[in-house]
Amino acid sequence: MIDMSAFENTKVEEVFEQYPKHIQSRLLILRQLILDTAIEIEGLDHVDETLKWGEPSYITKKGSTIRIGWKQSSPDQYAMYFNCNTMLVDTFKEVYTDLFNYEGKRAIVFAENDEIPVNELKQCIALALTYHTRKHLPMLGI
Repeated sequence: MIDMSAFENTKVEEVFEQYPKHIQSRLLILRQLILDTAIEIEGLDHVDETLKWGEPSYITKKGSTIRIGWKQSSPDQYAMYFNCNTMLVDTFKEVYTDLFNYEGKRAIVFAENDEIPVNELKQCIALALTYHTRKHLPMLGI
């Protein structure tokens, strides 16, 4: 069973602590959604929490990396990033056309005060965490 609500990787924790407080709380919500979703996926027994490109990242053996982060150049936004060489964001756009704001083929972008559509985002997270088991399926098996 996966229980990572506490940080096991101090370097990841340090990155979270460097975010502005108003964004830090939003990114911690995304982190918790990733971890909660992972727990709900049958057969998924481990999520690695690490840093990639200096941002908190989450990966499973059968999944594609999910990163979360904030850029100083867009101080009122934060994002969940996906591998742009996958069909993930294209699939999200097709299923959730107007629900999320997208950045190309790589991210779902949130404004600071956006209400997060939790169930739909968790479905996107689940698709990423199990990507390699479903990438051959039309619409990733949705």
